[in-house]
Amino acid sequence: MTRVLDKLPSVTPDMQARIRDAPRNAVTHRALMAEVPAMSALQSGGQGSLETLASSVSVVAWNVERCLFPEDTARHIQPLAPQVVLLSEVDHGMARTSQRHTTEAMATALDMAYVFGVEFHELDLGGATEQAFCTDDFNLFGWHGNAILSTVPFERVTLIRLDDHGHWFSSDEVPADPEQPRLGGRMAIAAVLPTETGPICVVSTHLESNADAAHRHAQFDRLLHAIDAFAPDMPVLIGGDLNTGNHLPPDYDWQRETLFDLARSHGYDWSATPDGITTRPSLITPHPDREMKLDWFCTRGMRSTENLLVSSIDENGRPLSDHDAVWCRVAVG
Repeated sequence: MTRVLDKLPSVTPDMQARIRDAPRNAVTHRALMAEVPAMSALQSGGQGSLETLASSVSVVAWNVERCLFPEDTARHIQPLAPQVVLLSEVDHGMARTSQRHTTEAMATALDMAYVFGVEFHELDLGGATEQAFCTDDFNLFGWHGNAILSTVPFERVTLIRLDDHGHWFSSDEVPADPEQPRLGGRMAIAAVLPTETGPICVVSTHLESNADAAHRHAQFDRLLHAIDAFAPDMPVLIGGDLNTGNHLPPDYDWQRETLFDLARSHGYDWSATPDGITTRPSLITPHPDREMKLDWFCTRGMRSTENLLVSSIDENGRPLSDHDAVWCRVAVG
């Protein structure tokens, strides 16, 4: 069972030093993960404005690329009146986002409850474009992860780890990026929410970018089985950045991913996802290598009635993220 805390325990300076000096392999990574309590817990806070969702639910999924501007990001999606927001790449205690708890700030701005989980403990300040936003030369907590915002209370939540071998840590064994040293791995958060027709399960996830289709297939398979164990026979909506097409040269085509048919074989449907490319140049990623379709919804036991691709360009012409948001309305029951 996942522990749900008001505050995630920070990594001590001694532990930081051990992580930095540790051998870069999977065995060491697993041992270190077990010694960092925040890696197996979730943080909850905030308060929603409703007790129960109607049978029609408005949902946004958005990779907010660190969430440089939490209040502006919240304001940008407010016209959609979301009752559930599935976030990825949110910072908590990072110098590049002014050491803020960006999930908490968005939840406050939207009058929503939240649950936040750690994908990575970042050991550095980030790349050159990120360092331009740093307000300090250290990270207060170094947390980076996923979140769910909700207008109703969470009935149950769980953290689902999608790998544990240290894909961004174990550079002695896998092609980890030396410029982004970090402890952790891809993960998902699942939550059960009350609706007038019964409980539903919503899931925020982020699959691996630095890997091929087989790797993401394995992650998604692990996710689907974990959802079945957590919320059996319950309507489910999964949303997030699935990194579809990454590391699939020469065309980087999302249609070559096998996870779509995998989900269909488990009774899921992808029609809640709007058409169109979901990436764009941003303040942190000003010159992306290519345009891609990375962001998706898939549902089981729900029917999509509307969907929309929402540009991340705000009213001042500023990109809030290198991903556009995806929105859908689903009917439950």
